Amino acid sequence: MPAFHLTPAVADAFPDTLIALVTATGLRGHESWPLTATAVEDLERQLADGTWQPADETDPRIEAWHTAYRSFGTNPRRIRPSVDALGRRLAKKGTLPRINPAVDSYNVVSVRHGLPAGAFDLAHVTGDVTIRYADGTESFTPLGEPDTVEHPKSGEIIYADATGVLTRHWNHRDAHRTRVTEDSTHVAFVLETLRATHDGDLLKVAAEELRGLLAPHAAQTAVVYFLGPAEPRATV
Repeated sequence: MPAFHLTPAVADAFPDTLIALVTATGLRGHESWPLTATAVEDLERQLADGTWQPADETDPRIEAWHTAYRSFGTNPRRIRPSVDALGRRLAKKGTLPRINPAVDSYNVVSVRHGLPAGAFDLAHVTGDVTIRYADGTESFTPLGEPDTVEHPKSGEIIYADATGVLTRHWNHRDAHRTRVTEDSTHVAFVLETLRATHDGDLLKVAAEELRGLLAPHAAQTAVVYFLGPAEPRATV
């Protein structure tokens, strides 16, 4: 089973990092997920009637990611943290994208709580996953662009396994190889904050909400792990 590892260099640079890993086994992505569909529809309805709006870059949860991106040389207004980009899209269009039930589940939890989220199909992960600084030699194939190869610049924070890069700019974009589809059965979902002191409880609520959406469609109840400077490693 792979382990997820927050490297000391990243933990030292961002000491208030907390990452929730929600793992699910035996996912059934081809069936109807009514709880997820309802959650998405309810959030869109709240946006439409003005009782809720997504966090924007003035929100401390998003602002912290903008500061982090700038620290490793990424302009966050050109290359946005995932939750920022998703919230802006929702505010503009009034709807969340429908990808597949598992992806829709983490998207709605992400934007509701203002926390970046992603997922990896563990059947396509090789070895352990590390959250580390890129050295400039790694290869990355972006989600939806299987014929494209990019090379993260040295110093950019990435998720990477033994084969290559799984995310660029920490959480801006996922890799095509480990994308989650309706056929994915063993998946690790990720929720992140750089403000554990302020938002650690929010992260835990979000992780439990995501687990609740996944559990009816998994052979085994999803398990939640937390990574941070004090506990930098978890085997999933």
